[in-house]
Amino acid sequence: MRGRRTSDASEKQYLVDAITVHDSWRLFKILAELVDGFETLTEIYPAVTIFGSARVRPGDEIYERTATIARKLAENGFNVITGGGPGIMEAGNKGAREGGARSVGLNIMLPLEQEPNPYSNVKLDFQYFFVRKVMFVKYGQAYIGMPGGMGTLDEIFEALTLIQTKRIKPFPVILVGKDYWSGLIDWMRNTLLECHYISKEDTNLFSVMDDPDEVVYTIKRYVIV
Repeated sequence: MRGRRTSDASEKQYLVDAITVHDSWRLFKILAELVDGFETLTEIYPAVTIFGSARVRPGDEIYERTATIARKLAENGFNVITGGGPGIMEAGNKGAREGGARSVGLNIMLPLEQEPNPYSNVKLDFQYFFVRKVMFVKYGQAYIGMPGGMGTLDEIFEALTLIQTKRIKPFPVILVGKDYWSGLIDWMRNTLLECHYISKEDTNLFSVMDDPDEVVYTIKRYVIV
């Protein structure tokens, strides 16, 4: 029996990047997003990019810790870049704004999720994830990975891969939350490293810590403000 055909409205939720005969025209949309990002962010320096879950709420311990880290970074001369949405992203933008820094939100337009948070004072909207990730890497002098899901893992491993393969200069990649990240790190060391899929030095491409002051101190050691 043939499967039931989904409605046009339902299909549109998944066809943002579908391959069509109009692919060549899509290049102009991609180019426009790149140009807009470059022109808007070129003077945002120095900056720290913060990743994390969109599903935490104000009052959650990790939300408040993120806001504290962002505020302390701002007070030490750093601008803050986030994905522009709710949760950890909102906390990062809120802390940056409270600390008097540029609070950058690079919002991704999704069919079912993510509204821009109200705390960013530099805002950009992106249709394409990969263009947005170019901006995260190009304009962030350090990365902070707060607890998060698939998107957070994607963004963190994108940075680690680029550093590992020497496509970009190494910069601090800090995972905040020792309890949260310990299982992943153990798997990397006990499975990836044991199977020789990564090298021992690859496990030194990131740091794990909990204390906001230690995070700021670590970044200040590597980034000239």
